[in-house]
Amino acid sequence: MFDAPPDVWYTWVAVAVASVAVAGVATDLPTRPAPDASAAADTVDAVAGSSYPSSAEHPLDADRVRLRPHRLALRTDGETSHATFAFGPVVPVGGDDALTRVARGVPPGRAFDSLAAFREAVEAARERAADADWRPADDQLVVRHLEWGELDVTLVDA
Repeated sequence: MFDAPPDVWYTWVAVAVASVAVAGVATDLPTRPAPDASAAADTVDAVAGSSYPSSAEHPLDADRVRLRPHRLALRTDGETSHATFAFGPVVPVGGDDALTRVARGVPPGRAFDSLAAFREAVEAARERAADADWRPADDQLVVRHLEWGELDVTLVDA
């Protein structure tokens, strides 16, 4: 009289399978939101659009970064965000120690022997950045707009 009807087993198995599926989806969700590439690009644009030498830093909440002369991409936990610079091209300095020092505040005349050497480093960095791949991101995006002689550049390091 109080026995379960025979179709209860099917219902129980269906509920168990649905529970496992929901648990699988929940564990696969990203643990953090996508990084804010637009805010980082706005910082670059604010410095690059300045008519005077200037610099700025922007905190990054990304694990990896891809900097190119006209755009920026940030990645964390499989989430990726992209943004395009309004003022460009900029010079991503990754891989060049002297340009990195200049981006972080060292006068270019102290990091390079001549304006020609600085110009060559800037051109080489732009060429490398055209096909840049993902690399580990620093905690800060550093942007510096400067003029040396007739060379007017915006250096970006992340």
